[in-house]
Amino acid sequence: MIVKLSPQDTRRYNWYIWRFVIAGFSFVVIMFLLTAFGIFGELPSFRDLENPKSNLASEVISSDKQLLGTYFIQNRSNVTYKEISPNVINALVATEDSRFYEHSGIDFNRTFSIIFYNLIGKKQGGSTITQQLALNLFSERAHNPLKRIVQKMQEWITAVKIERHYTKEEIITMYLNTVDFGAYNVYGIKSAAITYFNTTPEQLTPDQAALLVGMVNGPGIYSPINHPENALNRRNLVLRRMQEMGYLSDGQVDEFKQKPLGLQFKKINHNEGSAPYFRAVLKKEIQKLFVDKNITKADGTPYDLDRDGLKIYTTLDATMQRYAEEAQKEYMRGLQAQFNAQWKGKSLWKKIPSFKQLLDQGMYRTDRYKSLKLQGKTDEEIQQDFNTPVKMNLFTWKGDIDTVMKPIDSIVYCKLLLRNALMSMDPTTGYVKAWVGGTNFEHFKYDQVKMGTRQVGSTAKPFTYAVAIENGYSPCMEIPNEPVTITGYGEPWTPGSSPEGTLPGTITLRKAMAYSQNYVTAYVMNEVKPLPVMELIKKMGITSPDIGPYPAICLGTFNASVYDMTGAYSAFANHGLWTEPTYLLRIEDKNGNVLYEHHTNIRQALNEQTAYVMTYMLKGVVEDGTGSRVRYKYKLNNPIGGKTGTTQNNSDGWFIGVTPQLVTGVWTGCEDRAIHFNSTKVGGGANSALPVFALYMQKVYANKALGIKQNVDFDPPKSGVNIQINCGAYSEQQQGTNEVDEKLEF
Repeated sequence: MIVKLSPQDTRRYNWYIWRFVIAGFSFVVIMFLLTAFGIFGELPSFRDLENPKSNLASEVISSDKQLLGTYFIQNRSNVTYKEISPNVINALVATEDSRFYEHSGIDFNRTFSIIFYNLIGKKQGGSTITQQLALNLFSERAHNPLKRIVQKMQEWITAVKIERHYTKEEIITMYLNTVDFGAYNVYGIKSAAITYFNTTPEQLTPDQAALLVGMVNGPGIYSPINHPENALNRRNLVLRRMQEMGYLSDGQVDEFKQKPLGLQFKKINHNEGSAPYFRAVLKKEIQKLFVDKNITKADGTPYDLDRDGLKIYTTLDATMQRYAEEAQKEYMRGLQAQFNAQWKGKSLWKKIPSFKQLLDQGMYRTDRYKSLKLQGKTDEEIQQDFNTPVKMNLFTWKGDIDTVMKPIDSIVYCKLLLRNALMSMDPTTGYVKAWVGGTNFEHFKYDQVKMGTRQVGSTAKPFTYAVAIENGYSPCMEIPNEPVTITGYGEPWTPGSSPEGTLPGTITLRKAMAYSQNYVTAYVMNEVKPLPVMELIKKMGITSPDIGPYPAICLGTFNASVYDMTGAYSAFANHGLWTEPTYLLRIEDKNGNVLYEHHTNIRQALNEQTAYVMTYMLKGVVEDGTGSRVRYKYKLNNPIGGKTGTTQNNSDGWFIGVTPQLVTGVWTGCEDRAIHFNSTKVGGGANSALPVFALYMQKVYANKALGIKQNVDFDPPKSGVNIQINCGAYSEQQQGTNEVDEKLEF
């Protein structure tokens, strides 16, 4: 039955409908006004839009503009618009917001069509790229429907603000710098390009760009690692959208669809990148620097290296760093085999009286022990746990291995692993070029370049000889190589010397240092006295607290770091000027404002003539002394000085190599000094440390682009050299002096 409405009824019903529409429209307007005034929550201010609150990784940058690594909570690094491939931008616009360049933050045409699709059961998202950016930057998606409605209005208003204050290029760049690319802590297109394809954003091909952009809508479900089939289908959909928008031809799309995903996936963590030991030390020092110098943000809050996107410029050379890491790995694998052969079939418990104590100390330092203690476990329960086999990952020089082992046995295994550290620096500028603080940062976090100190052995001898040279002694002076007893400093001190390593008869100071002779070194110490030697050691930047005015410092009984020792030797190559080893140049905030700039400390430690004569002495070590394998085995025949060092029981092996442009210190030993090589032939610095230096220098010299020249010798002082270094002429002078003395006596 059809009811015919009167004109009055029609007008009345029309009025109801219009009232409903007006009321609904008014409600929406009021809701938007309330949202705009922050009644439902504060909206980002213009200042917030200029400085969006995102967790941005801080970058550590080498002197040759390479990224050494990052500090992050979220692995996110920004790029500029010019650093993004057009393929990425085209894929994003085609897939997420085809009218991006036409709307002002909200695409009403798309919004109403999306409402229609959702009503008929075809669920689709209606957010523009700008709205998605607003969500990424300033809030997290709400799960409550009512809260989500309010949040959506906030996004709309924020999107309009963003469009008013930023260009389209800036918006798309910010979006690509903040978007989530998967469950591996990967944020931003730069991190995504590196993680999934080991490339940069500007080098992404259309199919690679399509894969990454395809992940934006569902980084979990479209993950190429966990769901490769979904990722492939999604990539092909994005390629088709790019074709529909005219960014790709039909033929190109067909070609790209046939390609596999082509992943070069590498999960990024804090251990990834170059120089991990260096970066760990650097982070702690920067944090301390900010506190000491009261460097804060404009609002007075402290900087956060993991969130504030700082740019940290360092002196390290990425290529030289790689060469140093390669040299260590190349040599230490074989040296470990030599070490293992010496201990094969021998009981640590019998050979090392203190081994039980070392093992307990090692156990107490483990995270496993600390965790069990926090759980309230008794000592007996902890011992039982450490004697129960478990799955674990172990470091070997051939690569990590998964195995089943008792935790206590893994401690024994690690105690028998050799450690090695290297630092290389420019002696003129003080700039550190390479820093290898240990053998594997993932397994052994302790830095042995600066944080660790070990007994330096014979690498301390040049300091005593330098004091003698400073007092007019010639390297050609001949001394009987026989035992010396020094008195006047507590108990009389007579250093020993191995019979097979002791040269007979009378030898020159240069030869004594070249062959690391203890007796002659002690003789020189007795002549120059301990106090001046101690003062010189400290003047050359060695900060060890156990350096005192006692005779034994001439043989290196004190502890020092690779950092300090390498810095000290740089004074020999730099005309007597000690230049503080420098590795941090400046720190900038994410906007390029300089927060800190380093100024290197320099002081005159030796006079220029003494430094030059000492380079002549150090070259003797390499030419025909304990460091001669640099020449005969590694064929480095250019001007190189150096000094080997071996401590008691072969616990530490050292070599510090000196050239006009690079000074490099290397140390090798076990975690505990009680575990060591059984012979000096294998465990001495000439075999345990020198080869790492030589392999590193071979690589450096082979790369001419680094500018480290082989045909450069140490510059003599402009004022000339008064100390005789020509031993033939010196002998004639001495003979003439003796004849004069005899006549005077007569």
